[in-house]
Amino acid sequence: MFTWGRSKKTLDLLEIPAPIPGTVLELKQVPDPAFAGGHMGKGVAIEPVEGRVYAPFDGKIAHVMDKSKHAVIIEHKSGIQILIHVGIETVSLKGNGFTLLVENGNKVNKGQLLLEFDISAIQAADLSVISPVIVPDGLECVGHVEIHDIQKPKGSDEPIMTVHLNS
Repeated sequence: MFTWGRSKKTLDLLEIPAPIPGTVLELKQVPDPAFAGGHMGKGVAIEPVEGRVYAPFDGKIAHVMDKSKHAVIIEHKSGIQILIHVGIETVSLKGNGFTLLVENGNKVNKGQLLLEFDISAIQAADLSVISPVIVPDGLECVGHVEIHDIQKPKGSDEPIMTVHLNS
């Protein structure tokens, strides 16, 4: 969902719903110092209840981790990018337990299934399934990121964060 400015007809903000069904957590709860410290960007984490990642908005796939299949970056037409990183240190699984359903450059629609993952397989490898969802640092179009109420399950369209664009 996005809001168009009345006078300029430009995108002012983009509301981001949870791309993974589950409980939304503060980023500082991620058991990885780079994510928890906000060094990768601002955002939230999700404790998944279902092993599926959905597109939070219409856009294109800017990057997928082809070999490990554990992360995807989706880009909105405004230039806003969202990194969805399933679990922590899941790159070590080398793609086992992950099914990637998109490729770099694919156009995607809001709600489209992007990848599936096996929660039990990740936990059996003694890895965390807590999944960061962040706006990567360094995007010139991003003014600031507003984080919504956390520590509760979110509905499929309820925003977990709002990205305000630079004017």
